[in-house]
Formats: sequence, C-alpha cells, structure tokens
Amino acid sequence: LVHTVGRSYESIMAEFEGHKAHPEEPDAGTGDVKYHLGAEGTIRSSTGKTVTVSVLPNPSHLEFVGPVVNGRTRARQSSRNGRVIEHDPTAALPIVIHGDAAFAGQGVVAETLNLANLAGYDPGGTLHIITNNQIGFTTDMRDSRSTRYASDLAKGFDVAIIHVNADDPEACLSAVRLAMAYRARFRSDVLIDLVGYRRWGHNEGDEPGYTQPVMYARIKDLPTVRATYADQLVREGLLSAAEAEAQAEQAYQRLVDIQQAMKTAAAPRADGQPQVLPEAAAVETALPAHFLLALNEELLTWPEGFTAHPKLARQLERRRKDISTRSGIDWGHAEALAMGSLLLEGVPIRLTGQDSERGTFSHRHFVLHDVKTGERFSPIQRLSGAQAPIEIHNSPLSELATMGFEYGYSVAAPEALVLWEGQFGDFVNGAQVFLDQFLAAGQSKWGQRTRLTLLLPHGYEGQGPEHSSARLERFLQLCAERNMRVANCTTPAQYFHLLRQQAHNGLVRPLIIMTPKSLLRLPAASSSLTDLTDDTFRPVLDDPARPTGAARVVLCSGKLYYELVAG
Repeated sequence: LVHTVGRSYESIMAEFEGHKAHPEEPDAGTGDVKYHLGAEGTIRSSTGKTVTVSVLPNPSHLEFVGPVVNGRTRARQSSRNGRVIEHDPTAALPIVIHGDAAFAGQGVVAETLNLANLAGYDPGGTLHIITNNQIGFTTDMRDSRSTRYASDLAKGFDVAIIHVNADDPEACLSAVRLAMAYRARFRSDVLIDLVGYRRWGHNEGDEPGYTQPVMYARIKDLPTVRATYADQLVREGLLSAAEAEAQAEQAYQRLVDIQQAMKTAAAPRADGQPQVLPEAAAVETALPAHFLLALNEELLTWPEGFTAHPKLARQLERRRKDISTRSGIDWGHAEALAMGSLLLEGVPIRLTGQDSERGTFSHRHFVLHDVKTGERFSPIQRLSGAQAPIEIHNSPLSELATMGFEYGYSVAAPEALVLWEGQFGDFVNGAQVFLDQFLAAGQSKWGQRTRLTLLLPHGYEGQGPEHSSARLERFLQLCAERNMRVANCTTPAQYFHLLRQQAHNGLVRPLIIMTPKSLLRLPAASSSLTDLTDDTFRPVLDDPARPTGAARVVLCSGKLYYELVAG
C-alpha cells in the first residue's frame, strides 16, 4: 500500500490504532476491516508518466474479487462515447493476487480464466501472481490440491507460467518484466508463481509450529529477504554493512515514531451508523409517440440482401402494426423500445448472460442471423441517432465469474446500464457470494455503488422445481436501508418504465427484476403505446375492473394477477 499505491505510513498506522483514516471507507454504514478496504494512488514512472494504481475492496471470500478486477479493467479500457464501443487493452492492466491454496481450491478461478479470451470479457491479458506460501492456513499442499504445482490449473488455459524464488528480489523483478513483455506481445494472461513462505504463520500472530514443526524450524533459521539482499549488495560493493544496518534501523525507527504519534494524536473513530440512502427525485420515463414510432421503425430494419429467418421475420414485422394497436406491445417489444430510447439519449448499455442475444425464451432477438450466409446483424446497434453504444454478449455457461465481471464493470462505468441475465432465475444462486458480499453490502461496507441490473426469469410454468423460482424471498431478505430495488412487473409498460428509470435514477443502486416466461406471449399481458407515452413506473397498479362492495384487497405481482383474473 505504501510503495505501490502511495498511501502514507501515517494513514495505515492510524487504522491499527482503531481510527478511521481510509478515504475509501464510507462515513456511514457498517464499514469493513482494514484489509478488505480498497485504496487508490498514483505513481510516476521512470519516463515521467503518471499511473493510477487501484486496489479493489474485497471480502474474506478468497478469489472472488478476481472477475471483479477484470470487469472493472474492461470498463476502464472501453470508450463508450458514440454509437460504437472502442476497446483499448493498453489503457489499463488487471493484476490479480492469489493464494496458493485458494488458486487451486476456488472454482471462481477457473471460471475467470475461461473468460480471458472471450470477445465480451477479454481485458488483453491479466497478470496473475500466486503468493505461494506452500501451505493453506494449516493445511499441507498434499491435502489442498491434486497437482504438483499451485499454478497447474492455468495450464488448461494455455497461460504462460513463470516460477520464481520470492527470496530473490532481482529474480522477482525479472519475472515481472518478462510477464509484462509477454502480455504486451501476445495480449494474453500470464502467471507468476512467487514461491516463498510465511515467516510468522497464517496471520502473523498464530503458532505455525503446532502443525508444521519441521517446516517452521527451517524457516526460523533462514535469514530475512532484507538481510540476504543486503549481504548481496555488500558483496557487490554497492553498499557497506554499516550502511545497510543504518538504513534498516532508520526505517524501523520511523515506524515506531509514527505509531507513537498516532496513539496520542489521532481522533477517536466514530461508530458505524446505518446508512439510509435518500430517495432520488422522480425520473421522467415517458416518451413522445412520434419518438417511439420512429425508433420502432429502425429496430425493424435490416440491410437489403440480408435474409432473416422467415418465421422470425414475420414475428418482428408484426411489431410495425402492434405498436399502434391497443394492447399490442409485448415484453420483448417494450424492452427493445426502452433500450433503444436510452441509446438515443446517450446512455451506454451492456447486456450479457446465457443466450441473451436471442433470449432464453426466444423473445428478444437483438442479433439476427442471415439464413443463407450466417452473417450477423443487430438493428439496435445501428440506430442512426444513437449517442451511446450497446454491447450484447452471450456469456459462457457460468453465473459466478460472469456476475462478478459485470459487477466490476458496472462500478467502473456508473453512467452505463449494465444488465446480467440468467438463463433461468433459479440458477442465480450459483453466484450467491456476489449477491451477498458485493451487490447487497458493497455500498455499506466499502462505499461502492453500482446500478447493476439482474434479469431473472421467474415463475412456476410446469417445468419442475429447478426452472421455476429466482428465490424472490431471498432478495427481499437482503433488502435493507434502500440498498437495492426488487421488482416483479405485471405489464410490459411497467418493465419499459422501470428500465428507463434505473438508467436515469440519480440514486445508484442495484435492481433485481423477476422477468416473466408465460407472460412473454400472453395476449392479456400486453401494453399500448399510450402506456409508454403517458404513464410512469408504478409500484402498485390498481385493478382496472375494481368491484363494488369488495370486502378484501389482495396484493399480488407478475403472473398471479392474470391467473386470478382468469380463474
């Protein structure tokens, strides 16, 4: 933190004395232990260039920050000005530091490595560093992995691996220079296996001799890296032994002096208080009819000579008249109009997930395929008046690393509407760590804001218990102090206004949407153009056929309304 990020010794010592001295820590909320907090600073290269260095906040759940780092880096590398997104992998470098036991043991590592060369996720090469202490807490290597080297998992992804002795500083520097040269040449991941040890045990405070007595007897007899390197410099005539000792003593005394000053001068730390975010001003989400009609026409236009699938072409063609038909706009249609309108207003969009280009239930079709040539064409990416780009990517079959990636991207691109879609909402629990530790709590712990939006198909539709529920109740349980919004829309118009509100809302927070399945094509579950031009998002919709003399009021959401009306 001092030498790489540029934080002062004083600010770090203040934290050890129990005082708040970290600029990233929120003034209210729970806060977090000091070693979970992020940090940011600048360093100046030998050529005089200033480089910003960011350490991201992370939970105790090992390795889960990895895809967040890559997502944030990808956002920093991307220019979202104009209709076409531009990606420059030289603009930012992702560095992920791993533990030797966690690298092999946590599945999120393999998922993240798999993203490295995919079109929507490639950051131009990540520098991975395994701090290989040859032990996992108290667990020996033979009990923590089935491979010889801690880095062997990376072999399956053709990652270049460099093993280096952590006791040799100049060899470590050479390893980093080789790794950076490799990334610059091949734009690919590279891994440094930094083989060393923990001198004082797992947390520098326990007794490692209880479980690894032989190993730690050897470590006790080893000179420190500072002493070894000082001896080398003395032998090479670059430093005298007296100078080396004087420098060490001077550095140690400086830390002692700072610590003593912190004990007497630092202000008391305020207790964490609940952080209730204020509601933002109302957002105007309705749009003029002529605007939506013109947008609709562009969304249904593709180049001359492009042959869309005949069945799909007929479906899309119906939208030309459906937009002017009473209750003719379905969910896919409303979504296209909402996202298209945001692009025209200058809001960048990133939509990823399993089968998201088409949509799991064949309702979206943002990317068309020529049935004769296989050529791809996306009308929503070619809107003539678009002031911002839209990225649309089918993700690999992963929830964990992909959601972490989108979380990192959304934090670094607060101006963008970033959406992650599950194939079925049930599968979102494969990313539970990100829901609990990042999405629900990141604002309170780290002051980290995101407008990441999750689209989770939800509802019992006769496909069994594994394709039925996005566990709505779990998200409601995570809600506290306005940390996120959860919605289960009943009409396409509500979905239209909710997406637009999320993009423009001044209160940046996550949005969880229980998206429909059977309602996608239910004639009763449709909206009119007037619903888009004259209405807004309503937390509660009144019954359009309110009976007289009612003795009971029933609150419901989503498909339940239509089933009650029909039943």
